[in-house]
Amino acid sequence: MGVVRQFARDVSMSAILAGIVSTVIAYAGPAVIVFQAGAFLPADIVASWVWAISIGSGALCAGLSLRYRVPVVVAWSIPGSVLLLVALPAVDFAAAVGAYLVAALAILVVGLSGMFDRIVAGLPASITAAMLAGLLFGFAAELFVGMAGQPLLVLAMCLAFFIGRRWFPRYAVLAVLVAGVGVALAAGQIAGPVPALQPTTPTWTTPRFEWQAIVDISLPLVVVALTGQFVPGLALIRNSGYAEPPARPLITWSGLASALLAPVGCHGLTPAAVTAAICMGTEANEDPRRRYVAGVVAGVVYALFGVFAATVIGLFATLPAELVATLAGLALFPAIANAMTTALSRPGHLDAALVTFIVSASGMSLLGLGAPFWGLVFGLAVHALLQRRRARIAVPAAQASK
Repeated sequence: MGVVRQFARDVSMSAILAGIVSTVIAYAGPAVIVFQAGAFLPADIVASWVWAISIGSGALCAGLSLRYRVPVVVAWSIPGSVLLLVALPAVDFAAAVGAYLVAALAILVVGLSGMFDRIVAGLPASITAAMLAGLLFGFAAELFVGMAGQPLLVLAMCLAFFIGRRWFPRYAVLAVLVAGVGVALAAGQIAGPVPALQPTTPTWTTPRFEWQAIVDISLPLVVVALTGQFVPGLALIRNSGYAEPPARPLITWSGLASALLAPVGCHGLTPAAVTAAICMGTEANEDPRRRYVAGVVAGVVYALFGVFAATVIGLFATLPAELVATLAGLALFPAIANAMTTALSRPGHLDAALVTFIVSASGMSLLGLGAPFWGLVFGLAVHALLQRRRARIAVPAAQASK
């Protein structure tokens, strides 16, 4: 009861609105990538997938925010969604679920062991960022393909995005959705009736473990989760002035929830960054100690969207394909920009980062393993070779200077 009374005292309309807006933006952008990745799967599997990531995100947001009195916002892995867009057409879904489970258990072990800082420190940030940028690049580039068929729609959405980035960056993706729907309505391109509001029942898929799927899906999922999601997510929390939660419980609970929900479609839950910033800023509340309410509200809204996952998917199905592709592509721009900045930040790592980026973006497949895996392998190999070469040159130079 003490928690309820404290929450009632801390609640504010600004925090409620921040929680709602952050969740709506998550569905306006990152969730669209899941819808596209699920285009190869039966409708009940896709609805179960959205149910799983929504319910999992909701439970972690609300639970962790209340526990630490910090606006902790957890969502699904965006790079993981893009990875699956490439992998799922070639992998049986049961094998993909097995790979989800392996990745979740690996993250759980990292959380329980406290190895997070050591693992992140052992992987060159420029290489992992280049892999992430390459993975996202090809997907984002698809938005310009749609310009040939729907130039007015795509241009209007791009204009809304960059206007938003200039004057209201946190809500730019929401502006893109509004602009796209407005143009589509004016052109009579919204297809089909509004779907009925009906609850979704999750669908169980028994995991099947195949080594190729584990290497091709699990390894990139773990790498992009730890370096591309947990690192910026935790950095945002610290930069917002919060000393808690520690990395260990955040990683542990995310890994545990992902593992439990993997058989019903969850591909991975990680801390959010872009949408979390909305809940951690002064827009949520002037008092940092009361902003956790926004995280709790975000969790409730996530759960509501999850309960009616099939309806949410049905709403997006009425939109033109070019609108959905453009929305998803533009939603990835900030993540790509951040990844490219990190990848190019170390002059001595440029060659290795470039190799990683090109291979990861190529869509290649070798020995049944996909481009993100080989991008990481080739990039690390080039990095090790060049660093060893520089070390050999540096030693004689240092001796000669004595």
